[in-house]
Amino acid sequence: MFAARTAFTALPKSIARSSNISGVVGNISARAFAASAGQSEVVLVGCGAPNRGMGWYHAVQMLEGRCPSASLDYIIEPCDLPEPKQPRCALISGRTADNPRLFSECIKAKCSTIFLEKPGAPTVAELQAMKDEAEAAGVGVLMGYNKNVCKYVRKTREFAETVPGSHVTFVSNNAYENTPESLGECFERNAEGMLKNMAIHELALLVSFYDVTVENIESVTADKEFSSMQTLPGPSGKEFTDFDKIKFTIKTKTGKVVSVAADRCGGTDSYATVTDANGEEVFRYWMPDDEDKATVQKLQAQYPTAMPYFFTQDPDYVTVKERVAKFTATGEEAEGVATIGIAVETLRVAEYLTPTLMDQLK
Repeated sequence: MFAARTAFTALPKSIARSSNISGVVGNISARAFAASAGQSEVVLVGCGAPNRGMGWYHAVQMLEGRCPSASLDYIIEPCDLPEPKQPRCALISGRTADNPRLFSECIKAKCSTIFLEKPGAPTVAELQAMKDEAEAAGVGVLMGYNKNVCKYVRKTREFAETVPGSHVTFVSNNAYENTPESLGECFERNAEGMLKNMAIHELALLVSFYDVTVENIESVTADKEFSSMQTLPGPSGKEFTDFDKIKFTIKTKTGKVVSVAADRCGGTDSYATVTDANGEEVFRYWMPDDEDKATVQKLQAQYPTAMPYFFTQDPDYVTVKERVAKFTATGEEAEGVATIGIAVETLRVAEYLTPTLMDQLK
């Protein structure tokens, strides 16, 4: 079972090791750490390391009051949580391998909603079992697939609908150094593999908006000129094989065609393109766009050692958390937020594509 600490006592110890978040610690001292009516009582499961863990950045955003329907009241580790005073939402942002156990414990702790970070579980079988457990308990489960609510995805899809014979490509970049040491560390820390980790967001878009399921895939073709797969030792000395970059096109049996490209060393920004029936690019939209770049620069100055992708996706993290918290507190539909059903199919697609694409690149 869980041991609970209030955010007031636990969070400074877990995130204030970085001198760059003194402003957040200041906010902590002014908060009551008790959800009010109309808020969800958020339990963060898995804060992670300052400036690196996704849980840490979720905590920062809630402590700064940017998700008004979310009150971060607990960071938990092994003991019991008290009875909830308001509808309770667990935000699980720990290691993927720990999620099935943490998920069950959150249900036992009377969480009415669980916000589960991607990919949710190491395997399809485990995630399906979690889905079944939540349904039996009457617990809603929503996923941290923030790109489902991204501005650049919405604008790209809207533009593509106006172009006859259009083709959409989603491009995801990270900013790892292109060295064996950097990529080896990345491969080991994200041992589930790129398609279950970095590119899982794009696969969720394909499942959500392009009718992609394992059964509906007619063909998948790797772009061998773009793609690269390496076997590298991680910090432990153990070797890991994964894509450092991959591009592929999926054609469905229902006639849809869509492409994804992902590059571990491609930079900090992601984007999507639309080409016309002649293959000419007619639209490109970036994340962040010009409107959001000022926010990115401000956050980079505030948290200079944090992971760069936190900042480019900052407004979308806020949107997803606020919609999930409001759903927990009021029952209002979390519009656009992926369900655990979408997550199960996304993970199925990832497990299908990984060996298929690796075989094509050998």
